[in-house]
Amino acid sequence: MIRVTISSAKGSTPRETGAEMIVKTRGTTGSIGGGQLEYMAIDRARQMLARNEMRAEMDIPLGPEIGQCCGGRVMLSLEWIEAMPPEPGKPLVMIFGAGHVGRALARALKLMPLEVLLLDQRVEELALARDLPTRLTALPEADLRHAPQGTSYIILTHDHALDFLLAAEALRRKDAPYIGLIGSATKRAQFNRFARDQGVDPAPLVCPIGAGTCHDKRPEVIAALTAAELITRLTAPVSLSQKYP
Repeated sequence: MIRVTISSAKGSTPRETGAEMIVKTRGTTGSIGGGQLEYMAIDRARQMLARNEMRAEMDIPLGPEIGQCCGGRVMLSLEWIEAMPPEPGKPLVMIFGAGHVGRALARALKLMPLEVLLLDQRVEELALARDLPTRLTALPEADLRHAPQGTSYIILTHDHALDFLLAAEALRRKDAPYIGLIGSATKRAQFNRFARDQGVDPAPLVCPIGAGTCHDKRPEVIAALTAAELITRLTAPVSLSQKYP
C-alpha cells in the first residue's frame, strides 16, 4: 500500500498538515481533501505500486491549473508500507452497491468492530465514497466467490438481476453469518422463486433488510436498522449449522 500524507499545507487547503490516506491497487481509505488533488495523489500512488517505488513527493498548487479554487499549496509525501493484516477476529462485511443506502450503511458499519468493503461497478458512485474502503469491480460475483470464509454480504446494487445473482452466490457458499438483500416483500417472493429454480435454498436470506416496526425509507435510517440487525446476528450464539441445515 502507499500512504499519502500532507507534509505541508499553506494557505487555503481542504485538509490540514498530517492528514493522510491509504491507496491500494484497488480501493482507498481516508482522504486528503478530495477533488483533483486526491485524484492526482491516487494516480501517483498507483504508479508507485506498479513500479515498486518506495518514496515520492508531490508539490501541488491548488489553483485553476488543476481545477481547484482553494488557492493554497500542499506538499505530499508518499511512501510504500506493508499491507496490514485485518485485526484478529474482526469480521468482514462486503457491501455490494455504492448508492445512497450502500454508502450510508458502510459509514454506519465503519464505526463498529468490523472490516467493511464497499464494492461497485460504477466509478462515479465510488467517487462519492472516498472516506470509505472501496473496490471498483467488473465482476462482483467473482469478488464474492473469492471472499474469505465467514464474510457477511449485504446486497443493494442498482440492478435487480445482479442482486439476485449475488444473493444466490452468497447462499451457495453456506458459510456466511449474514446475507442481506434490500427490497420489499414482493422482491423477496420473486427471489424465492429464482433461488429454487437455481437449486438454492433461499431461507437464510434476510430480505427486506432492516425490517421492523419502523418503515422510514431514508438511507441513514435503513442503514442504522440494518447495522443493528447485522451486529445482532454476528454476536448471537448461533452456529452456521443452525442457519444451513
